Amino acid sequence: VDGNLTNLTNHPASDTAPAWSPDGRQIAFVSDRDGGSDIYIMNADGTSPVNLTNHPASDTAPAWSPDDSQIAFVSDRDGGSDIYIMNADGTSPVNLTNHPANDSSPAWRR
Repeated sequence: VDGNLTNLTNHPASDTAPAWSPDGRQIAFVSDRDGGSDIYIMNADGTSPVNLTNHPASDTAPAWSPDDSQIAFVSDRDGGSDIYIMNADGTSPVNLTNHPANDSSPAWRR
C-alpha cells in the first residue's frame, strides 16, 4: 500500500466517480453533499469544490472532453437516464440522447 495517499474531499457526504481533467488541473466527481446527486469540480489538490449541476435530478458519471472545455454526464432530469454535455463551468447543459431507454457511461473519442 502506498503511504502517500491524500484524502481530497474529506467531507461527510458520499463523493464518488472521480474523473481527472486532461490537463491534470481539476477533478470532476459526483457528490450528494447538497442533498442530491450532483456533478462537482475541484482543483487537483482538493481545494475549491464547485457544484456544477445543482439540480434535483440524479447527475452522475462525469467525463471530460479532450480539450477540457466540456463534461459529459448521465442525468435523469428529463425522466429517463440520458447522456448530457455541459460546459466545464456547468453552463449550457444539452441532452444528447433524449430517448426512453436508459443511456449510460459517456466517453469522449480522442
